[in-house]
Amino acid sequence: MARTQGSRAEITGPLIREQALRLFARHGYAAVSMRQIASAVGVQAGALYTYTPDKQALLADLLSDHMTRLLGAWQDDPDRSPLDRLERFVRFHIAFSLDHPDSVFLSYMELRNLSPDNHAEIAALRRRYEDALACILRAGQAAGVMTVPDIRLTAMALIAMLTGVTNWYREGGRLDRSRVADIYWDLVKRAVGA
Repeated sequence: MARTQGSRAEITGPLIREQALRLFARHGYAAVSMRQIASAVGVQAGALYTYTPDKQALLADLLSDHMTRLLGAWQDDPDRSPLDRLERFVRFHIAFSLDHPDSVFLSYMELRNLSPDNHAEIAALRRRYEDALACILRAGQAAGVMTVPDIRLTAMALIAMLTGVTNWYREGGRLDRSRVADIYWDLVKRAVGA
């Protein structure tokens, strides 16, 4: 298959990433070939290597981009009360996850397919995000408004619970996003003894 007439690098590069993300999320990283990604983009398979060294680098780049965007979008305000900060985190995480379901799925389900070096890089980014929540939990415990037996474990459990919304939520379903966030906030408050 020849390159799509009129295609340009500034269009083709992002399109490769978009199609790889979609295909990896739908079929799993191991089941998707570079040839399938090229076909979805409308270029020859060899053309992909102009944009990425290999499929592993493409996966690592997608996961790194997701975590970098997540970290960049989250803005904590230490001047607020710990409960207010926690509520903001809960609502932010749910909204961000629902806005980026394929990236969220990939970042949790495909870590196992990363090389050790790439895994270490993504794990460090994830740890920074978990640390942001742990900081809030520590502040809540210090202020006496939360009871958390293990801060790191609680942070990871809460993030897993919040991220799970992408597995079942459907636009137009029984609950809208706002109501889902309200219910999750209530669950989180109970989980931290608030």
